[in-house]
Amino acid sequence: MNHSLEEILPPIPPLDRDTLISNTFSSSDTLLIAKNDSVMQSDSVPRKNALDAPVSYQSTDSIVMTAGNWAYIFGEGVVKYQNIELQSETIEMNMDSSIVFAKFGLDSIGEEFGYPIFKEGEQQYESRTMRYNFKSRKGYISDVVTQQGEGFVTAERTKKMESDVMNMVNGRYTTCDHHDHPHFYIQITKGKIRPHKNIVTGPVYLVIEDVPLPLALPFAFFPFSSSYQSGIIMPSYGDESARGFSLRDGGYYFAISDYVDLALTGEIYTKGSWGLSARSSYRKRYKFSGNFNASYQVTKTGDKIKLPPGVQGDYSLSKDFKVNWTHTQDAKANPYRTFSASVNFATSSFDRNSATGYLGSGSGNYADATQNTKGSSVSITQRFPNSPFSISGTMNINQRSKDSAIAVTLPDISITMNRIYPFKRKNAIGKDRWYEKISMSYTGYLRNSIDTKEDLILKSNLVKDWRNAMQHTIPVSATFNVLKYINISPSFNYKERWYTSKIEKTYDPQLQRLAPTDTTYGFYRLFDYSASVSASTTLYGNFIPIAALQKWTKVKHIRHRFEPSISLSATPDFGSSRYGYYETYHYIGSDGKEVTDQYSPFAHNQFGTPGRGKSGSINFSLDNNLEMKIISARDSSGERKISLIDKLSLGMSYNMAVDTFQWSDLNVGLRLKLSKSYTLNLTGVFDTYTYEAGARDEHGTITTLRKRNVLRWNAGKGIGRLRSTGTSFSYTFNNETLKKLLGRGSEEDASNKTNGSAGDDAHTPPDGMDTDRMHAHGEKDEGRLLGAKKETGEYDSDGYLITSIPWSLSFSYSMRLGYNTRSIDQKNLEYKYAVTHSLSFNGNIQPTKNWRLNFNATYDFDQKKISFMTCNISRDLHCFQMTASFVPVGPYKSYSFSVAVSSALLKDLKYDQSSNYRDALKWY
Repeated sequence: MNHSLEEILPPIPPLDRDTLISNTFSSSDTLLIAKNDSVMQSDSVPRKNALDAPVSYQSTDSIVMTAGNWAYIFGEGVVKYQNIELQSETIEMNMDSSIVFAKFGLDSIGEEFGYPIFKEGEQQYESRTMRYNFKSRKGYISDVVTQQGEGFVTAERTKKMESDVMNMVNGRYTTCDHHDHPHFYIQITKGKIRPHKNIVTGPVYLVIEDVPLPLALPFAFFPFSSSYQSGIIMPSYGDESARGFSLRDGGYYFAISDYVDLALTGEIYTKGSWGLSARSSYRKRYKFSGNFNASYQVTKTGDKIKLPPGVQGDYSLSKDFKVNWTHTQDAKANPYRTFSASVNFATSSFDRNSATGYLGSGSGNYADATQNTKGSSVSITQRFPNSPFSISGTMNINQRSKDSAIAVTLPDISITMNRIYPFKRKNAIGKDRWYEKISMSYTGYLRNSIDTKEDLILKSNLVKDWRNAMQHTIPVSATFNVLKYINISPSFNYKERWYTSKIEKTYDPQLQRLAPTDTTYGFYRLFDYSASVSASTTLYGNFIPIAALQKWTKVKHIRHRFEPSISLSATPDFGSSRYGYYETYHYIGSDGKEVTDQYSPFAHNQFGTPGRGKSGSINFSLDNNLEMKIISARDSSGERKISLIDKLSLGMSYNMAVDTFQWSDLNVGLRLKLSKSYTLNLTGVFDTYTYEAGARDEHGTITTLRKRNVLRWNAGKGIGRLRSTGTSFSYTFNNETLKKLLGRGSEEDASNKTNGSAGDDAHTPPDGMDTDRMHAHGEKDEGRLLGAKKETGEYDSDGYLITSIPWSLSFSYSMRLGYNTRSIDQKNLEYKYAVTHSLSFNGNIQPTKNWRLNFNATYDFDQKKISFMTCNISRDLHCFQMTASFVPVGPYKSYSFSVAVSSALLKDLKYDQSSNYRDALKWY
């Protein structure tokens, strides 16, 4: 409601002929006055209505004084009294009554600007007109706007009381910052505002886009608080065909302290399902931070009815729990002790049951439901100052949801001694002696683990079911330089294992193989050792083309770095009977022939057993690097280095201690730098021996192959046949990469350098727009609340609006090629190849400022279809947020649609429509 000036303003007395108009800033203590006016003098006896402090006022335009002791301030006037400040385009002040009146101004085209802003301490109000009494500290305000918490309060008529309480009529409460015309608001017929505390109202109702809705309350209470405090968490409503109607994620939030909080929430369904959860976050600056989340849920689906024998109903009952804990220690907290935790433990059906289908609500996570494995780890490490020793302890839990398998290692303790030089002199003089280069280190592991099922983990026996072991590793090595260019490195490695059990085996006629029969518990010590010596050097090959060839090919220099190395290693035969690590068993097989089998009673333990067979191997390896320098005018140095082959490695060994299969497979590795941000890695294993026919089926078809002691190069089949290879890579396409692919990046950069980039003038208005009017209307004055909000956008140097469509498309691909032992080339007696690969991709696009679309999917090459996909669409409706999510394929088909207020304060003001994957909707 707008009031005329005659209704609000006092009558303005006519200007006296002696009135002086000042165009300069004026203070409260001195005024320029006419000669015939009576001069203001201080009275020794204070007046009855005198103020407690002086009132100062100023203006950027003019101040007019009248004989009736009225002051009229024009042009961004400011009046100050104690902690009170009033700003407005026009201010009228009565010196006798301590009453001040402020209102907006009108520009040349009749638009309003310069609305009054009233500040008292931390309180600030903006309005169209305001009358205020400095003495009583009361005021009358029309069309006030003030921010309370995350929302804004406006009212047609408001009385400001002395205690900062505001009584209002026809008010609005909204979180929309379009104060003149909000997209939605709660209409308040009558109300009282206690700033930054609460609003208490009479009847209220909801209005959306100027349409009153039949959603009303007889009274309302809006609490505000800038402090950290406890409160109720309102639940959200849901509906499923399998579990019924529900209230989810409701409970209470406890503000325990400035360092830790706690939220207790629950969910309940009409068909009997329910759940509880506790979430907590904690943080201590420069010490640690973390999050903890524990949930327990009971899921009931189907109807529990009595059925005839042999008939299975659809009723199911599942009790699940989940624990998530992350803890991170600040690096500055302790330089010698670190503690970290990453726990993600859940029963195998928890994520499947908690994936409710409400994608927008966050109550379910389909990505978790589709994961088959989970891992948890808690570790602590202690380092000792001025000592090479450190100790660390870890707890590891790995889960496989497919079959409820669980592997637990608790504890896993390692003791490490960093490399030391025991013979090095403390006060060395001259060069190091040869024995001073000898170094050694130590690593010890103590491990206690079990592999079982989830429902059996608490029933397991620590001695019989858990595996306990300890391992000690002591490597000793040195490096010597021979003939200046050759590095000789001898080494000796000693390893010892301590076990607490061994398993004896005998022949089982039914299984037709050796089977465990007896387990003996005690202390068993196993050790092994090996020695080796290696020699390596680096050779360089350079090719510099002649000048004419350099000019034609732009190739200036090619360099080949060649790093050959050879090593000799020796290991005794720890399968010998004198060590007792292996047992030999003789039995009559199914074909009536005597079979001799050898096994180790310690093979089931953590760290394995020493190897069988004597070894005296010669290992060969070659590392290659190929680089090229080309002439480039774009580089400041005039040349650019290109990596042709970043690394090409080959490795092979020859065992002199055996009579057959002396050569190992050929291992090849290739690394190529295709660009600054992408490197391709390829690894391959080449088979060096030929094969012969093994077992056959009843039709005479060869079902297995057996390796022959005949090298492929002796059989005329080349050096080797590829046994396996694989690679993986990922890439992201977006606006920038597309520009580079099209060759536009450098041209645009050069243009920006010449003409100035768009970012320099991103906020420059188009030519012809009056910047003074923009300021007057509040488009640049961020402190103003009243006035229409205008989208200015970003403009280039020529005044054109900058438009762009950000987008990205990422994909990740992995491939492995290897022998398919189930498919045999009957003619050439070779295994055929099998390819396994996987592809996942995701993308997002923002076609306009407020629209966003994204998706992610996984492609199954075996099924030749997309196995899983999620799609999300969101629209920013200024003070509302619209989201739509759906899973179109896979076992979790569902959708979700939501329109909700963006502010967290009114998060329950929303509309949801969802489906659940349990409903088995048909998509057409």
